[in-house]
Amino acid sequence: MARLVSGEEMEEDNFETSIRPDTLDEYIGQTELKENLGIFMKAAKMRDEALDHVLLYGPPGLGKTTMAYIIANEMGSNIKTTSGPAIEKSGDLAAVLSTLEPGDVLFIDEIHRIPRFIEEILYSAMEDFKLDIIVGSDSSSRNITIDLPPFTLVGATTRAGDLTGPLRDRFGIVSKLNFYTEEELKQIVLRTSRVLKSPISLEAAIELAKRSRGTPRIANRLFKRVRDYALVMGDGNISLDITKLALDKLKVDEFGLDATDYNLLNSIIEKFNGGPVGIDALASSIGEEASTIEDVYEPYLLQNGFLKRTSRGRMVTEKAYKYLNKSKQDTLF
Repeated sequence: MARLVSGEEMEEDNFETSIRPDTLDEYIGQTELKENLGIFMKAAKMRDEALDHVLLYGPPGLGKTTMAYIIANEMGSNIKTTSGPAIEKSGDLAAVLSTLEPGDVLFIDEIHRIPRFIEEILYSAMEDFKLDIIVGSDSSSRNITIDLPPFTLVGATTRAGDLTGPLRDRFGIVSKLNFYTEEELKQIVLRTSRVLKSPISLEAAIELAKRSRGTPRIANRLFKRVRDYALVMGDGNISLDITKLALDKLKVDEFGLDATDYNLLNSIIEKFNGGPVGIDALASSIGEEASTIEDVYEPYLLQNGFLKRTSRGRMVTEKAYKYLNKSKQDTLF
């Protein structure tokens, strides 16, 4: 079963497209990013130019895709979408770029997963709006240059460190999306409630915000599940009591931690005496991929002080010991 409080996109999150804001004014949170983008887009329109290429990075579920759609909408442009893993050969990239109109937005999700040789082709497309590709093979191969209209590439990644320097340097606007505050998440929950016509009390919205791990996608996903409980066990109105009952049944605690978080923290405490422990050893101990721990589990635990990274590995903090009601064991040395 998929992890409910993961920021990674699930099939059931398709309903998010119906509640996605269309403008910067409707977009809740990321205030600094919105202010800067608003200025950059107005300036680009005043000069009648395409917006500079934009790189958005940060943990999954914080609104990178939504922001790409807003950029296209605010610029009055069409948006074409693809992802890094979907671009396997130069022909795939050429097929996408050749359909662009002047001023269009090309959104590439998981851009860090683009193959390196594709990346090199992308350089000239981003800088000079030209596509240089080699067709044919061996002695019959030849280079073809295709002129492209001015466009804006919006790249999204959860792993900015995996991007090569040359690719990262070609983005004129680089912005990090941060975790949301409880107040911002409360506003997002209330907006979702209005859009989906599912009434929710202010207290229930606050409770959902507290347990959403600073992530709008999780807030909307939990809202959807709580809405089901309210419909079946009540009159459809989402109250605080129904919200607490539903989230307890879903095993999402008051801090937004679930069984996976408990497993990770308890593993470090019980198997590695609180740490430090290397990422590979930790991954083996809980049966997960090291990259999954780094991208999905760790960011929230680090942000909220349950976990810390040192040069020797991961360690749980005093806060984690107290929260889990664990006592420190005496070390051997």
